[in-house]
Amino acid sequence: MQSTHLSPSTLLYEGKAKQLFLTDDPQVLWVRYKDDATAFNGQKFDRLLGKGVLNNLISAQIFKDLADFGIPSHFIDRVSDIEQLVRRVEIIPLEVVVRNVVAGSLAKRLGWEEGRSLKQPIVEFYYKNDDLGDPLLTENHIDLLDLATTQEIKELREGALQINDFLTKRFSKIDLQLVDFKLEFGRQPDGSLILADEISPDTCRLWDGKTNEKMDKDRFRRNLGGLVEAYQEVWNRLHVGKDA
Repeated sequence: MQSTHLSPSTLLYEGKAKQLFLTDDPQVLWVRYKDDATAFNGQKFDRLLGKGVLNNLISAQIFKDLADFGIPSHFIDRVSDIEQLVRRVEIIPLEVVVRNVVAGSLAKRLGWEEGRSLKQPIVEFYYKNDDLGDPLLTENHIDLLDLATTQEIKELREGALQINDFLTKRFSKIDLQLVDFKLEFGRQPDGSLILADEISPDTCRLWDGKTNEKMDKDRFRRNLGGLVEAYQEVWNRLHVGKDA
């Protein structure tokens, strides 16, 4: 963690898990992670002490690992236990979901049991729109809504699979199975795409490699309890195993 001359000013946006503030640099935003836990588009809510710290730590570490692998993101630096600096980008209103194992909504849609490995990773696109319930979109729908160009969709898909390849191996080294995860991307001023948002147990399904115990937000969704403890274990493994 490095010092910075920047400081947060006006609140630009507040989401379910984070606040984004403007800084003195118009191209840099100040992100503050919250302890809020939400599910089902905000219908379920709680505040869990320590969750924000852990998501900030985990996301920062993963962004650093990806950068070392040659995959850039909007992440600049972690500036406190719950805060980080990121480059300001125009977020594409699509959630890019990569699935390696059947779980969650995919199990319901296909009528398959959770835990069934897929022949190959699949990529899905969801419209970031709370009022509509973040619906699943085809590429034709994306084109119809002018959310992304054909070339951008290609880059989103290829980028997500590249990230999946890295993260699957990264988590496997610390005895975690990457079941599925959500990514968001943004447009930079020159129009190029870059990874944004966060990568944490809030946005990934992670199962223990030996027991299949859930180590992610499903602990909150499914009333399993122990969410902060599970996130702490993910961080412990990730931090200790960062040079593995």
